[in-house]
Amino acid sequence: MIVENIMCGCFGFLGGKKAYFGVLDVVENKLYHRGPDDSGTWYDERQTIALGHTRLAIVDLSPAGHQPMASPCDRFVIAFNGEIYNHLDLRKQLESQGSAPTSWRGHSDTETLLACFSAWGIEKTLQSTVGMFALALWDKQEQQLTLARDRLGEKPLYWGWCGSALLFGSELKALKAYPDFKAEVDRGALTLLLRHNYIPAPYTIYQGIEKLPAGQYVQIKKGQLRADVQPKAYWQLNQAIERGLASPFSGTDAQATDLLEHVISQAVRGQMLADVPLGAFLSGGVDSSTVVALMQQQSRQPVRTFAIGFDEPGYNEAEYAKEVSLHLGTDHTELYVSAQDALDLVPRLPDIYCEPFADSSQLPTFLVSRMAKQHVTVALSGDGGDELFGGYNPYQFAPRVWSKLRVMPLPLRQIAYRLLSGLPLPDKFAKLLRVLPAKDKEQFYHILMSHWDNPDQLVIGGQICSTLISSPEQWPQTDSFEHWMMAMDAGQYMTDDILVKVDRAAMANSLETRVPLLDHRVVELAWQLPLNMKIRAGVGKWILKEVLYRHVPREMIERPKKGFSVPLGQWLRGPLRDWAEALLNEQRLAQEGYFVPSAVQRIWSEHLQGKRNHARKLWSILMFQAWLEKQ
Repeated sequence: MIVENIMCGCFGFLGGKKAYFGVLDVVENKLYHRGPDDSGTWYDERQTIALGHTRLAIVDLSPAGHQPMASPCDRFVIAFNGEIYNHLDLRKQLESQGSAPTSWRGHSDTETLLACFSAWGIEKTLQSTVGMFALALWDKQEQQLTLARDRLGEKPLYWGWCGSALLFGSELKALKAYPDFKAEVDRGALTLLLRHNYIPAPYTIYQGIEKLPAGQYVQIKKGQLRADVQPKAYWQLNQAIERGLASPFSGTDAQATDLLEHVISQAVRGQMLADVPLGAFLSGGVDSSTVVALMQQQSRQPVRTFAIGFDEPGYNEAEYAKEVSLHLGTDHTELYVSAQDALDLVPRLPDIYCEPFADSSQLPTFLVSRMAKQHVTVALSGDGGDELFGGYNPYQFAPRVWSKLRVMPLPLRQIAYRLLSGLPLPDKFAKLLRVLPAKDKEQFYHILMSHWDNPDQLVIGGQICSTLISSPEQWPQTDSFEHWMMAMDAGQYMTDDILVKVDRAAMANSLETRVPLLDHRVVELAWQLPLNMKIRAGVGKWILKEVLYRHVPREMIERPKKGFSVPLGQWLRGPLRDWAEALLNEQRLAQEGYFVPSAVQRIWSEHLQGKRNHARKLWSILMFQAWLEKQ
C-alpha cells in the first residue's frame, strides 16, 4: 500500500493479497521524511494482516515509542494515532492491580494502551481513556482486528472492503493506494457535500468506504463482510446529553463557574503533557482565550500563542488576540497574511483534504497552523465552545424567528414560497423565503443550516441520504429547541466539519492539535448545566465567559461574534474568477457528468453579476471539481 502525505497515522489491510505485503516497505521509505519522525510496518503472511504507521513523535521520542508495537505478552499488535492524556494514571492503576508488565520499555501512551488491552479487554480500556485517537489493534489469539475512534471524533478513521480485503487508514489516501481499490464516487455523499459543505459520517466520497463514527469501535475477523460487522459504541453523546439534562446542576451561578473552571483546567493540564514544544491558537475570542488563560495559569513560562490577521476590513481578529496576549503575558506570534497568501493555497486544498471539503475557513486554519509549526509541534485550540455553551448566533435568533413564523398557517407559507421563489430578492429576504415551507422547528433549522436545499436535483443520479439532523430516531431527548440545536451541531457539524478542518490543516503541517473543551468530562458537565447558564439575556456562552472574566477584563472580550472566515464572495468575483471559470465550464461539467450544468451556470452567473452571494454554494462544487481534477 503506497501512502503519501499522512502525518502521524495508521493504515493497513486484513485479508488482502500476500503479494501486496512488499508494498509496505515502499510505504516506510516514502513516508520516512514526511512522517516526519518515524515509520514502520508489521504483517503476518499467514493471516494476511498488515499494519503500518507514520509517527509525529510527541510523547517518548525514543525508539521505545516505535510503531506498530507488540504487547509484552505478544498477543496484540497496535498502530495508534493520537494521544492518551491520562496514560500515566492508567499505568498506576495497572501497577496497583498487579496487571502491569514486569518492566516498561519506555513512557509512551501506546505501550500503556497495549498493557490495558491485555489486562482489561477492549471496551473497558476505551472507556478508561481520556484522549483523542484512531487505532488498529490485531489480536493474534482471537485472530481479530479492532478499529476504534475517540469519543468526539478528533482523529479520523476510514474503513471499507475492496473485494475480500478490509482496508483502513487515517486518510483516504491510504485506502486508495491499495492496488485493487475502486475509486467510485458516491453520488449520495456528493449531495451531502452540497447541502452541508462537508460529508457527514459514516459516509465518504467513495462508494463502499465509511468513516467510523466517533465513540465507536468495530471488530472484524478475516473473511467477514460488511453485512456481518456492526460497530459498537463505548461512549455515546446522546447518553451524555440525556443523563446531563436528567440530572441538572442545582447550585448557584458562582458554584457552577467554579466547577466549570476546575474541570476545564483539569483538561488543559492533561493536554499540556508533551515532550516537544507546545503552544496554542489565540483568536481573541471567548473559547481560545479561555483555553490560553487556563494554560498560562498552570505554566511557569509564557505560553506560546499564535494568531493570523487579514488586511481586509471585517475579517481581522489579530488585534483582539494581541490584547489578550499582552494581558495574560503569553509569548505571542502574529502573522498578517495577504489575500494572495490564501489564494496561493487554494490549489493545494485537494491534497490537504483527502475528500472534498468546503468550509472556506480551512484557508486561515492552514495558514495559522503553518505559522505555529515553525515554533511548536503541538497546539491547543478552543474548538467546541460554541456547540457546548450556546455560542452560535442561530441558537439565539432561530427560536424567535420560528415563534413568529409558525403563527402563519403552513398552507399560506407554502403558497407564499411558490409565488416568491425565483424573484431577485436581497440575500436577507432570500434566506427568510427558504424557511417559509418548514413544517416544524426541526425542519426549519435543517433548512437554515443547508447550503443547497435540494442537492439531489443538482447532482445527476444523486439521492438524499439520511443524516443525524434528518433522522428523528437518532435524536436525544432534549428540554428545549436551543438544546436540540446544540445537540445536532455537536453530533454532526462539530465532528465532521470543525474537527476535520483543524485536523487536516494542522497535520498537513506536521502539527498536532488538541481540544481541551472536548474532553468528555467537560462535555458531560456542559450538558448538566441549565440552558440559562449558557444563553442568558439573548447572549451565548454566558458561563464560559464568567470563567474567562476571572482572567481577562470583560471589555476585552465583549464584541460581536465573528467567524474565522475569508472574503470568499469577493475573491470568486475577482482573483479566483479564472480558476473557478475553468472548473465550472459548462462543457466540462457535461462531460464529467456529476452536475446539471445549466443549474450550476445559473448560480455562477447570479454571483458574478452581484445579484446574490452564492459563495458557499459555489465553494462546495468548486472543492469537488478541484478534488476530482486531482484524482
